[in-house]
Order: sequence, then C-alpha cells, then structure tokens
Amino acid sequence: MSLHCENVVKTYGGKDVLHDVTLDLKPGKIYGLIGRNGAGKTTLLSILAAQNPASKGAVTLDGEPVWENRKSLAKICFSRELNANAESGLAAMKAKEYLRIAATYYDGWDKALEERLVKLFDLNLKKKLGKMNKGMLSMITIVVALCSKAPYTFLDEPVAGLDVVAREQFYKLLLEEYASSGRTFVVSTHIIEEAADVLEEVIILHEGKILLTADTQAFVDSAVHVSGKIEEVDAAVTGLEVHHTETVGRSKGVTVFLKPGQKVDESRDVSVQPVSLQRAFVALCGEEETRQ
Repeated sequence: MSLHCENVVKTYGGKDVLHDVTLDLKPGKIYGLIGRNGAGKTTLLSILAAQNPASKGAVTLDGEPVWENRKSLAKICFSRELNANAESGLAAMKAKEYLRIAATYYDGWDKALEERLVKLFDLNLKKKLGKMNKGMLSMITIVVALCSKAPYTFLDEPVAGLDVVAREQFYKLLLEEYASSGRTFVVSTHIIEEAADVLEEVIILHEGKILLTADTQAFVDSAVHVSGKIEEVDAAVTGLEVHHTETVGRSKGVTVFLKPGQKVDESRDVSVQPVSLQRAFVALCGEEETRQ
C-alpha cells in the first residue's frame, strides 16, 4: 500500500501555494512534515486526505484516485485543529457526539482505545466543543487520529495548546500505536525538537515546494556548525554547501551540509559541532545571513 501524489499544484486566487509537489508515502513509517508558516503544509495534507481538491496533478492510494473514492477515503484520517466557534456549527456539539460521528467513518475504530485515551486525558465527553480550550480540542483530535486505525493518518499540529506532560504522552502513544499496528503517520508540527526522535523520515516543504525528503538521522548527520574567525571558517569550508551564515565582529559561524565523502578542514582553527534537526531546518529554510 502506497500513497502517492504526482505534480500536485494548488492555486488560490490566481496564486500557486503548492508547486508541482511529488511525494511517495511508503507504508509503516512516521514522517515529519516541517516548514515555515505559510509553506503549504496544511494544504498539502488536506489534498492528500482528499478533503481539498488539487488544482492540477493526482493523488492515488494503491493506484486508485483518493478523490471521491470511499474505498480509499476509509483508509485515510486527517486530524487537524478543530474550529469550534459558533460559525462552524460544532460549538454546540458535545464531545461524546463528535467522537460517535467520527467512529462511523472508520470500520476499524477502536472503542477500547477511545475509552483509554478519554480517561488518560481526563476528557469530559459531556462538555460542548465550544466550551473546550485549545488543549482539550487537540486531545479530541488525537483520540480520533489514533482510534481511527486508518492505515494513513495525518496529524496537523497535534500538540497545539498542550502542556509539556501532555505532549510527552502524545508522542509515547504515537510510538505505541505505530509499533503495534505498523500504520503510516505524517506529523506536521512547529515544535520540531520534541518530535525529532519520533520521526523516521523528514519532508521539508518551503514556499510550496518539496526541498527535501530524507531519513531524519541521515539529514541531521549531514549538517555541522563551523565557527571561528572569519578567515579560518572560510578556509575550512571552501567548496562545501554553506547555509545560514552568522557574523559577529571578526567571528563567523556557518551551517554546512556535507555530501558523501566531504568533510570540513579541521586543520584550520575552527570549532565543528553537530546540529539538531531544528537548527538544520532553520539553516536550510531561514535567512541566509545574519550580522551583529
């Protein structure tokens, strides 16, 4: 089973927000979809889940189109932030009713897991969605995502509004479900460092384009931070792919992405340090240079 999108374009008001996106999501992986605000992450996930039509291109699951295909849609769950204001029509709905309706969409809905998660998160199912805070609504969306048992499950900012303990609980639950079911998860989050150890592969979306799809650890291992006096750093990284230069007085720091066989010239008077996933992402998608 493979979910594939080919040359997907999405246009709003005459402006392309996704540009020829081609992506292949293999079964049994946890992907991280990361990008800056406005990069197109939510739009891409909504198209993959057939909740938003592509302007051009195609999305298929096992070779069959997902758009208006009930067989394919039953295998995909898109969990996103609930809009429970008065205009949405959800404000007056009780959490219990919302979960009951959600369960009807998925043949494999796990009622026992639902009860466990409701108890773990201490959710009051008699409470109306419009009376719940952002963290509680996030917990509801997590319950739907995990209990759906959908082979392909997309979570858009699942930990929004959750405190650090609840976020830790979520990632533990995600790994438990992944280990027991082998489902494919795509997690979009701006809290990158907390998710880094969970994500097997990372998909970096920048300005509507896929910049990179790679094994998370391999991507992080390919990047190093080199710092020292300007002339020493320049000599140490000659010929290498340099990103995000930071200059303070006569000192300089750069993040370098190394290709196989490449290395920093450590005979120069420089410090070479590993970087985190977040820092590697910022180097790739952030400002090219900062000066102080």
